[in-house]
Amino acid sequence: MMEYLVAAEQDIEQIFMIVQDTIQKIYPMYYPEEVVAFFCSLHCKKNIYEDIKRGFVGILRDSHTIVGTGSYKDNHITRVYVKPECQNKGYGSYIMQCLEEQVALQYDTVYLDASLPAAHLYEKRGYRTIRHEKWNVENGRVLVYEVMEKSLSKTSACRD
Repeated sequence: MMEYLVAAEQDIEQIFMIVQDTIQKIYPMYYPEEVVAFFCSLHCKKNIYEDIKRGFVGILRDSHTIVGTGSYKDNHITRVYVKPECQNKGYGSYIMQCLEEQVALQYDTVYLDASLPAAHLYEKRGYRTIRHEKWNVENGRVLVYEVMEKSLSKTSACRD
C-alpha cells in the first residue's frame, strides 16, 4: 500500500541516499559530469535537511519502504526523486499528484525546473514550457533546462 507522508528529520539519510543515488545513476545518461556534480551539490544533505525542518519534504512509502521523495516551496516543486530500481512504476506520478494537491491548497498554478530525465513525465502531466534557462557550472559547462508550469484544480487522491 502506497502512502505519501510529510518527511521527518529521522528520514534524512534515506532521502539523501535516494536523491544522490538517482542523480549519480540516471543523470550521467543526460548530462556531462560537471552538471551531475552541480545537481549533487544542490541537493546536498544540508539543503534537504533544511527543507525537512520547514515541512516542505514528503516521502512515498510502499509496503513500509521509502521509494521516493518530493519537495515544494510555495508553488514551486523543487525536488522529485524515485529510487532508480523503482522507476517506471507510477511512483513519480503519484508523488507529483500529491505535491500538486498540496500546492493547490494555496495556488492556482504550479511550476518547476525540469531536468532532462523528468521532462517527459511533466509533459504527460500537463505541464508546458514557459521559458528556457541556462546555468553556468564548472569548466565552462552549461546546464540548460526548462521552466514548466501547470494550472491546478482542487482534486484529491493523496489526502484523507
